[in-house]
Amino acid sequence: MPLYMDVHHMEGGVSAADVAGAHARDVEVQAAHGVDYKHYWVDEKAGKIFCLVEAPDAEAAVTVHREAHGLVADEIYEVSEG
Repeated sequence: MPLYMDVHHMEGGVSAADVAGAHARDVEVQAAHGVDYKHYWVDEKAGKIFCLVEAPDAEAAVTVHREAHGLVADEIYEVSEG
């Protein structure tokens, strides 16, 4: 299954606790779309969030974010693990 990295740009910063909550909501709804949100990384001060996800396609990954919490990524890239 393809692997994607998405990037969120949050104006004014973001808290790791808020991102953890959003990730938990992703996990609750992901199976309905054949998606597996694997890991995420946060730069609180810069307001950057990076999510690693296995999904049938980029739109399925976006759909999970949209349904789970509405925080759709600004960018999404298909990546290969190295």
